[in-house]
Amino acid sequence: MSKRIAILATHGFEESELQSPKEHLEAQGWTAEIVSPKSGSIKAWSGKDWGKEYTVDIVLDDASADDYDALVLPGGVLNPDQLRTNDKAINFVKSFFVAGKPVAAICHGPQTLINAEVVKGRKMTSVKAVSIDLINAGAIWSDEEVVTDKGLVTSRTPEDLPAFNKKMVEEIREGLHTVANL
Repeated sequence: MSKRIAILATHGFEESELQSPKEHLEAQGWTAEIVSPKSGSIKAWSGKDWGKEYTVDIVLDDASADDYDALVLPGGVLNPDQLRTNDKAINFVKSFFVAGKPVAAICHGPQTLINAEVVKGRKMTSVKAVSIDLINAGAIWSDEEVVTDKGLVTSRTPEDLPAFNKKMVEEIREGLHTVANL
């Protein structure tokens, strides 16, 4: 069955955390589109320096969660820091939770979920640097390669990408999940 997945990102995303999930989703025969606040392209962060540029498929202003089956939030330090203060990005993220659609976030990506106020009471993981922020926002944080809670998939770092990608696809195949109380 054909699926369409949004990957919400902006400048400074960790390259492997966008590229690997995107390729894995496309290997399923699905469409994975990069959604970003600005048109054109966004630049990756790769290890200790800037990486490649990736073409934005749809501008956030023109994107609707209604048009997608799931959402992926790559990490990187700069990327979620910008997205979590963007009201349109926060509303876009919340829309997936309201609809019960799968959401997958890795590394620093869950920072955006904190500002979207969708982590309270959820089992999650992230890069260690974000763990206290998640706990303070009410998440039940665990140091595991992948954690799933009612369609929300989270992982810690690029080393966890194989487990993250596998679980993300599993949750997307399952489809809608119990709608969280938001």
